[in-house]
Formats: sequence, structure tokens, C-alpha cells
Amino acid sequence: MFLRMIKGILFRQWKKMLMIAFTIALGASLASAMLSVMLDVGDKVNQELKTYGANITVIPKESSVLSELYEVEDSDKVGAYLKEDELGKIKTIFWAFNIVDFAPFVNADATLDDGTEVKVVGSWFDHHMELPTGEQLDAGVASMRSWWELKEGTWLDEQLLDDAENGAMIGKSLAQRLGVGSCDMIHLKGKNGECELKIVGVYDAGGEEDEQIYVLLDTAQALAGLDGSVDKIEVSALTTPDNELAEKAAKDPSSLTAAQYETWYCTAYASSICYQIQEVITDSVAAPVRQVADSEGAILEKTQLLMILITILSLIGAALGICNLVTASVMERSQEIGLMKAIGAQNSSVTLLLLTEIFITAVIGGTAGFFAGFGFAQIIGRTVFGSAISLKPMVVPIVAVLVVAVTLIGSIPAMRMLTRLRPTEVLHGR
Repeated sequence: MFLRMIKGILFRQWKKMLMIAFTIALGASLASAMLSVMLDVGDKVNQELKTYGANITVIPKESSVLSELYEVEDSDKVGAYLKEDELGKIKTIFWAFNIVDFAPFVNADATLDDGTEVKVVGSWFDHHMELPTGEQLDAGVASMRSWWELKEGTWLDEQLLDDAENGAMIGKSLAQRLGVGSCDMIHLKGKNGECELKIVGVYDAGGEEDEQIYVLLDTAQALAGLDGSVDKIEVSALTTPDNELAEKAAKDPSSLTAAQYETWYCTAYASSICYQIQEVITDSVAAPVRQVADSEGAILEKTQLLMILITILSLIGAALGICNLVTASVMERSQEIGLMKAIGAQNSSVTLLLLTEIFITAVIGGTAGFFAGFGFAQIIGRTVFGSAISLKPMVVPIVAVLVVAVTLIGSIPAMRMLTRLRPTEVLHGR
């Protein structure tokens, strides 16, 4: 009898039940979309920020100490170097898969034939590495300086060794000052050697790099007499925003308890990745680039807060809509409910009947809303981040709990009205 009554009511008031299901579906779709994006947005934001440069810098320990003691502005000029043959070890740390790119740099002072002094920077461009782990990696300036705009020519291509070894890229400002461009030849004389280079590209970096000349790492090492050594390493890594534990560990890892140390070491904080890099690179100091690291945390927190607020507002709107629709349904069926009470039905039985109807509708609306929301999340992912949003298993129970909670909260006013309804008043029209 109970099931027959529910079936009859669902079919008799299908339009109103459809509106309730639609309201629940809207709330569930927004909740599932925002939660899916929020739980996956951390890596997406990090990937976006990685296109704007490295977030970790590795320099020699001696260079770091001298820079602090004597306030040397350019730590590359203090005579301390890192070993080039240890670069591959960066991809052997615990968080190796979070290291998405890195490149070494060597700075050399050189002069042109007319006596003009220029700063030459040597690095990788699209360097291919066979790592100790058996993994292969293509890293370098071409990906770490992706915001550079090529005004003329092309990037240096390390795969074309004959051309690359004699090639150079020059900043826009320096090129204009010297009156040179793509395909022109320049002669550089450094501290320990000289070379004839062909300009393959003119770039616009929008900063001090526009007054520099970029060459292959070997070329700069030959000019400066630094065979097998590098001044610094820039690392681009996916990191987790710092919290109190990360800040404490950054100051002094030895101050952590064993449990705290394990948690910190096994979490992708910038400070823990820096610590692990220092473990594999001899006599090095790795430090996060604060502007980038802080920006990652701030942007991620604000993005997640926005998602949470949108979810809350959508659920409040859904609860209000359910409240109005269920209350209207109870008012329309007041005589039917009064008759049920008159023949002996208790408030609990009538309430259970109404809640069953609503929850059947909520299951249908919530299921449709979840899948629609995941579709919305894909649209957001493709439009904003250029990649798909992965479905996190925890989204399903969270959305289910939210749908149940919103349905219950929205039904409370109607339930109160139902319990206060008196058969004598509604059946006699009073």
C-alpha cells in the first residue's frame, strides 16, 4: 500500500516532482563541477605557473655564504661552482616526478671586436638527457623561458650540433644597440677563449635578458674557462603550498619530530624538494623563488575559496527552491493529508511518505546533476587550463551527502507545516 501511494503521488504530481528534481540537479551539478575542479586545480595552477619560469634556484654553498656575508648582488661572480656531471641526480630525489624541468647556467663576460663588453649566458636549450633512473628528459631554456617572444629567426636547436655549437641568441635591446640581427656573425672574446658565432634568433624577454647573449653551455664554459662547472641551476617543480610545518622545516629541519620530519619530507613542499636537491648536489644551497612560490599558494587558495563559495551559494539556492516547491506540494495536498490523519495515520507515517517521495526525486535529480556537473568541469578544464579534469573518487560521496543535506534542510518547513495540519480544519474548509 505504501509503495502504491508513492507511485500514485509521483505520477499524479509529476510536474512538481520534475521541478524538484531539476532544482536538485542544478545544485548537484554546480557542486560536483566546483568540487571536481577544486580538487584537481592545484596541479593545473602549478602547471600554468611553471610556464612563467623556475620556482627553485640552486647555487653553490660557498656562493650563498659569501653573498650573505658581503652582500654580493650577483652570486655568480664569487668564484664558486656546481658540478655539471651531477645535474642528472636532480631527477633521482623522492619527488623526482614533480621536477618538470631544470637547466644549468654559466655566465661569462666577453667583448666584441669593437671593444663592446657583453654578458654571455650559457645553458641548455632542448637538451636530451639519459637519466640514472633510465628515464629520458628534454629540458632547457626553450621550455623554461616560454614567455620569450622571438622577433627574428628560431631557437637554438641542440639536435643540430654543428649549427648549434656555433650559434647564439641575442636579446632585442642588445641587437638594436649593436645593429645586428638573425644570420649575422659576431666574434666574442672571453677570459679563456674566443669564438665566432652566428645569430640564429633575436628574442624579447622584457627584462635584463634583452641585453644578453645566450649560447650553448659548452660555449660559455669555454669562454669563461669553466669546463665541467656551472654557476647555478634553475628548477621548475610542482609544489604544495607551504603551511606552518613547511615554514618550520624551512628554518631548521632538525627541529622537527620524527613524525613531523617524515610528513614534511614526503610532501611536495618547496622546502622539502629544496632539501632533497641539496642532498644529491654536492655543496649546494637550494632555495625557492619566493615570488613564484608565494604566488602559487595565494592563487591556489583564492581559487579554491572561490570554488567553495560558489558551491555554498548554489546549495543555498537549491535548498530555497526545494523549500518552496515542497511547501507548495503540501499545501495542495492538505485535504489528502488531512484525510489520512483522520483515518488514523500518524505524523511520522505521513512524514515518512512525503520524505520518501522527495528522496526518490532527489536521487534522480542528484544523479543527473552529478554527471552534468562533471561535464561542466571538463568544459572549465579545457577552457581555462587546456586539459581535462580528472574525476576524484571522493567527489561522489561528498556530492551525495550534500544532496541529502540540502534536501532535508529544504524539506524542514514543509514537514513542520505537515505536523501542524489538523484534519478538522482542512476537511471542513476552515
